[in-house]
Amino acid sequence: MVHGIGHGRVNELDLLRFLAALTVVFHHYSLNGFAINFQTISPYPLLSSIFRYGYLGVDLFFMISGFVILMTAASGDLRHFVLSRLVRLYPAFWACCTISFVVILTMGSSEYSATFGQYLVNMTMLSGFIGVESIDSVYWSLFIELKFYALVAIILLLGRIQQIETIFMIWLAITIALMIYPVWYFKIALLDGYSANFIAGATFFFMWSKGITWRRCLVIILAWCCALYQSTIDVHEFEIRIRNDLSPYVIAIIVSSFFVIIGLIACRQTGAIGRVNWIWLGAITYPLYLLHQGLGFMIYNALYTQIDPHILFWSLVIGMVLLSFLIHIAIEKPMSRSMKNILTKLVGKN
Repeated sequence: MVHGIGHGRVNELDLLRFLAALTVVFHHYSLNGFAINFQTISPYPLLSSIFRYGYLGVDLFFMISGFVILMTAASGDLRHFVLSRLVRLYPAFWACCTISFVVILTMGSSEYSATFGQYLVNMTMLSGFIGVESIDSVYWSLFIELKFYALVAIILLLGRIQQIETIFMIWLAITIALMIYPVWYFKIALLDGYSANFIAGATFFFMWSKGITWRRCLVIILAWCCALYQSTIDVHEFEIRIRNDLSPYVIAIIVSSFFVIIGLIACRQTGAIGRVNWIWLGAITYPLYLLHQGLGFMIYNALYTQIDPHILFWSLVIGMVLLSFLIHIAIEKPMSRSMKNILTKLVGKN
């Protein structure tokens, strides 16, 4: 769901978000699950050589988030921003976390286990900040997102939304400085591994909503350079984790393509694609991302010896998309509506 403040909906982002989620799903199902700690019984060689780079879909998510969150915060209304984030994040998360927990209890193994206390802490979406293991390891990216939301919320709280471009330029300058003089604490606090993605996405929003200037172009160029650095600096460590070779050049091409695609969106040059309403694809992306990994791995392991691997793989992908759609329709939409009404009354806005 993409919320705009007086700027309209950017349809292309719904499609782009869904495609990013699919690349992550294919990465996990075709390679990651088997390569990392043998969480699945076997890889899927037909796609693993291509989607070994699928993890970069998360980088694209963060760029889209930079665009969308600045759109949501553009009015300068802190209460609206916080309320919209709570309503957007929690209903689907509660549903998916609960489903994952129940399946772990019924189908879990030594690799998949969880306690009720762990589940309760996970339901706050704050487990990553207090040292409690996530029900599903895919939640790690949510903790990065929450840090970004907190940064934007602080800017709104201080009434500095009009200076947010300047603040993000300072953030970019600090990111560059940390590349030269790394300080661990600041690297973590300022989302160093992904800061360039958020900054680029936000700057593309400024281009889309306010126009192209030489300063914004310069920020994009610098953010692109930083994103290339951030996405390739630890590539060897990731190669060891997934037990596959990765080309820094291919990574650079993929990351660069993200900048080109969102740049075309910012310049309103996407033609017919931008005129199509992709809202349903965008709507199911969040539950798909939250649910696919742990649940998919457990189902895969339970059925691998009983069903043809090709049928199982594609049935699992399609099944997760359909389940995500069902969660959105049956749980997320009505719960979000009720939650919004309750929170709106609590903060005194009718």
